[in-house]
Amino acid sequence: MKKNLPLVISDNKLVLQLYVSGMSPRSMEAIENINKICSEFLEDSFQLEIIDLYKHPEVASEQQIIFSPSLIKRHPLPQKTLVGTFSDSQKVIRGLGIAVKE
Repeated sequence: MKKNLPLVISDNKLVLQLYVSGMSPRSMEAIENINKICSEFLEDSFQLEIIDLYKHPEVASEQQIIFSPSLIKRHPLPQKTLVGTFSDSQKVIRGLGIAVKE
């Protein structure tokens, strides 16, 4: 049972949590897209945790997750939340307020 949310922040990395609902097509697409965005734009400067709300339903109320998939940037502040499948990588980067190297 997960009770250690949010993540412990280490090494000044970008800390992201992706909340999904099982292995639905939307959840799988969101996981694939976030993994691609992180590897392409963030290299090793991120920490990503994927949380399945079917396996941990208590987390939805604890973390006030209403929609799935939801991506939360925990660190650095300010915290930001995005919802969807994250297919537009530029929109996700801008939405999270991430400065990327060109």
